Amino acid sequence: MQTYTYLFIDLCCIFVPFIASFYSKHAFYKEWKPFFFANIIVGGFFLIWDADFTYNGIWGFNSDYLIGWYIFNLPIEEVLFFLCIPYACVFTYFALKYLVKTNPLKSSQKLISILLFFYLLVMGLFSLDKWYTSITFLLAAIYLIVAFIRKQNLSYHYLAYFMILPFFFLSNGLLTGSFLDAPIVWYNNNENLGIRMLTIPIEDIFYGMLLIFINIDLYEFFKLNLFSK
Repeated sequence: MQTYTYLFIDLCCIFVPFIASFYSKHAFYKEWKPFFFANIIVGGFFLIWDADFTYNGIWGFNSDYLIGWYIFNLPIEEVLFFLCIPYACVFTYFALKYLVKTNPLKSSQKLISILLFFYLLVMGLFSLDKWYTSITFLLAAIYLIVAFIRKQNLSYHYLAYFMILPFFFLSNGLLTGSFLDAPIVWYNNNENLGIRMLTIPIEDIFYGMLLIFINIDLYEFFKLNLFSK
């Protein structure tokens, strides 16, 4: 059963959001077209990034926890990760917009973006010798400054991400070795800051944020421009 560990984590992440997608009063399954259009594009970009980093030894995978099916150099579980995690997070965003009419982060979302932008920019520029840190932080900084210039309201983006952080720490903690004999995903610490939250590299927090925010943005774009009623 150990070889199914990563697959089990993927399925656990998507199970409840998938079932809840059929809630009749606010059904997310009706949003599948814009979501999957967005997810294919964003997932394709991140999978290329993932495959390149895997090839260059910036991170890798422990075969003891994999079923052994690969697409190029990526285990099938890693490919599914870029479907399961965005699905769960975009569903959370969708549900919160329905359930939370007055967003508590509305008045502070600009300040959050500004503070994160300067942190990510400075840390990214001072870590150009560390590929995971520099690329992740600088791409996230670029995303935030573009959103700020466009006067984009990220309050529900942040609210959704903050809501899923406990589940992020659980799932990503398992992937990086919490509660297991060895990590499922290992990292070359020469390419990151070496700062861990439990067993999770701090870069993963912003890598995940970038992944989710772009999925949300493209989902909203396709919903408005291709699938609006």
